[in-house]
Amino acid sequence: MRNSVLDSYAVLAFLFNEKGSERVAGLLEKAAEVDHMVFIAVPNWAEVRYMIERKVGRTQWEGTRSKLLGLPIEIVPADQALAELAGEIKASKKMSLADCFAVALAKQKKADVYTGDPEFREVEKDIKVIWL
Repeated sequence: MRNSVLDSYAVLAFLFNEKGSERVAGLLEKAAEVDHMVFIAVPNWAEVRYMIERKVGRTQWEGTRSKLLGLPIEIVPADQALAELAGEIKASKKMSLADCFAVALAKQKKADVYTGDPEFREVEKDIKVIWL
């Protein structure tokens, strides 16, 4: 199984049963079957949290957080190397900083990125994007 990175778009699609949710669910099921982790960068995790709180409230976040932490998802901290790579990407691409962290993590892990965010068109030549 190839390494995979989830953008916040993919996690939110999964949680709210939006377009692409079945693709993310399939990835997570396969990862669980083979005891393989799917990655998410800390800034993308932060995006998931604030979007959940904005959409459905803080109380709902607590339950959602527990659900997510029970899945084969590894939350990757932003160390200096990851931050510098994200900064390098941000300097040359028209993307949000959080999206740059997802791309940087994908580069570090030699991973595909699951997303539906059109900003990732900027990096399709640099990484493999799995579109939801």
